[in-house]
Amino acid sequence: MRPFHLAFPVTDLEATRHFYGTVLGCRIGRESPGKWIDFDLFGHQMSAHLRSEMPKDTATGSVDGDVVPIPHFGVILGTDDFLGLARRLEADPETRWGLKPKLRFEGQAGEQRTMFVFDPSGNALEFKAFTDDLAIFAV
Repeated sequence: MRPFHLAFPVTDLEATRHFYGTVLGCRIGRESPGKWIDFDLFGHQMSAHLRSEMPKDTATGSVDGDVVPIPHFGVILGTDDFLGLARRLEADPETRWGLKPKLRFEGQAGEQRTMFVFDPSGNALEFKAFTDDLAIFAV
């Protein structure tokens, strides 16, 4: 699988550097000081672009009885990586949770661990780990 690229807005590059680089453990790539920073989010190129303000959309959706932020982005991880990241985020008192780690669709097609966090600019990220990767697109 080839990595994807996502450019997203942020309001504070140094807080973003700390969150993605230190809290999430992303490798920092190229950057243009005062403009943007690239991060390696589990092999995907994420480009944080400085903006004076964030979009005002605060919509939500519902998945398996949980309220989830829309829009959001994230990565499907292996279970060990998911559990390690969950421990890392739970240990950080500044983590802004949207949904603490839980098992969703238990016993059903698509059973998965999931969690939502917000970066310092309010961007929502979801991290998942499927019990069976063959069920990622199960209907």
